[in-house]
Amino acid sequence: MELPEDSKANTTDPASQTLKTSTGWKQGYNGQAMVDGDTQVIVAQEITTDANDVQQLKPMLETCEEMNGKRPEKALADAGYWSKANAQLADEQTELFIATTKDWKRRKELREADPPRGRIPKWYGLKERMERKLRTKRGKGIYRKRSQSVEAVFGQHVTRGCDRFLLRGEAGAQAEWSLFSATHNLLKLWRSGQGPDSHEVANAIAG
Repeated sequence: MELPEDSKANTTDPASQTLKTSTGWKQGYNGQAMVDGDTQVIVAQEITTDANDVQQLKPMLETCEEMNGKRPEKALADAGYWSKANAQLADEQTELFIATTKDWKRRKELREADPPRGRIPKWYGLKERMERKLRTKRGKGIYRKRSQSVEAVFGQHVTRGCDRFLLRGEAGAQAEWSLFSATHNLLKLWRSGQGPDSHEVANAIAG
């Protein structure tokens, strides 16, 4: 089979993928994490080679239920997880709050829009209903917690130097991601302990 002249391959870690990140394109894996909104404890995590997040919401909800015995009452996700199929994952156990657009101007419009009034129009589809819910006072208040939970946790991963993998292969990356998550949770538990000594030691470990 003849390959295109511009074809490329990663010979060091063929299982990894080229992923678009906030700092540009990088070779690696897509690390997923579901975080408790009150404690920042990671309740589900997984490594995937998928280039985007849209297929990861259902597996994360299932992993959360498997690891914790139940799904979350509320699940917040950014626009990378939006799809009509994902919106239909909501049930009596879990209410979903998913941003519907990646366009920053549109997101700004939705954030600054006045809360909706009256009944939900009958013609509204899944996307319109989700956008309406996020525009309500309740929806804005709930979704605002996302920046204080999962986004904060990923920032803490970077601070701890957990934003790169030393092992090669998907299994190795998954092992490291699990280790990152476990140590993160241990630090959270340690910091929630009694007395100043535990806090000082935890800061030393995190540094």
